[in-house]
Amino acid sequence: MTDSAPWITYRPELKVTDCTIRDGGLMNNSNFSDKQVREVYDACLEAGVDYMEIGYKNSHEQFPKETYGPWRHCDEEDMRRVVGDHSFKKTGMKLCAMADAGGKSDWKNQIIPAKDSVLDMIRVACYVHQISEAAEMVQHCHDLGYETTFNIMAISIVKELELNQALEIVAKSPANAIVVVDSFGNLFREQIDYLVKKYATAVEGTGMDVGIHAHNNLQLAFANTIEAIILGSNRVDATMLGLGRGAGNCPMELLLGFLRNPKFKLRPILDVIQNTILPLKAEFDWGPSIPYHITGQLNRHPRSAMACREGDSPDDYLAFYDRAVADI
Repeated sequence: MTDSAPWITYRPELKVTDCTIRDGGLMNNSNFSDKQVREVYDACLEAGVDYMEIGYKNSHEQFPKETYGPWRHCDEEDMRRVVGDHSFKKTGMKLCAMADAGGKSDWKNQIIPAKDSVLDMIRVACYVHQISEAAEMVQHCHDLGYETTFNIMAISIVKELELNQALEIVAKSPANAIVVVDSFGNLFREQIDYLVKKYATAVEGTGMDVGIHAHNNLQLAFANTIEAIILGSNRVDATMLGLGRGAGNCPMELLLGFLRNPKFKLRPILDVIQNTILPLKAEFDWGPSIPYHITGQLNRHPRSAMACREGDSPDDYLAFYDRAVADI
């Protein structure tokens, strides 16, 4: 066995998840058109992507349809209107949705048995203090026939003792994967190394994969994703053109260009970027910028940077920096 690049990047068991519609929905309240979602879906199919995260499974009460688009709820009729009678057997790709702990998702009533859904996997997102509820959600979805993952958010501010306790709970669950989520885009290579190895040790012998979901505040999302892959992460997330709230995510076009599995095709990704995602730049601001870099360095949620970018002086970097450091 060798550590040369082809061996590292060609692993048939490595699975790529496209989060474009789900993560991008945080910018537009999940108000993507059916046409946009279908174009991303078709691109994922043609590109050989393993999973497409089509949106959230969140509460209609907390996220009313008058404000939020169908991809915040992923009701069966909405999904089927776009993807038809989708199945993994027909397409070779699995569909997933994200359900948030903490009351955002009416998961006991909203998530139907997998045999009746076009969804194959539910990704359960939680903060570390919500891990007990998240474990209930994972078990519930597993019992309904879904693949499941734990996505513990804002990991860069989690205390070691809390993380140890959370990983003990994760290891006892039937989840298929535990994902390192760098919500604030704060992590460097050394921390990615530490966390991926820690997660892998915690779930050793369970058959559970370790994944990576990187944000791009420090323009390290792609580099950190590569590092996680080298360390054995077999679940990796990306979005087309890095689409996502704030600084965005690991860009799918970079990730597939890096992976040496011939099943992945880059051209369909470039097509949908050019014709579907790039036009969104006229409506929404995302991607690396100095305010996001500052919040990343300070290990803070990027909400203040988002407010700056949406305000009257989006490029007044000095004023934003002075306000940010005054709060330390």
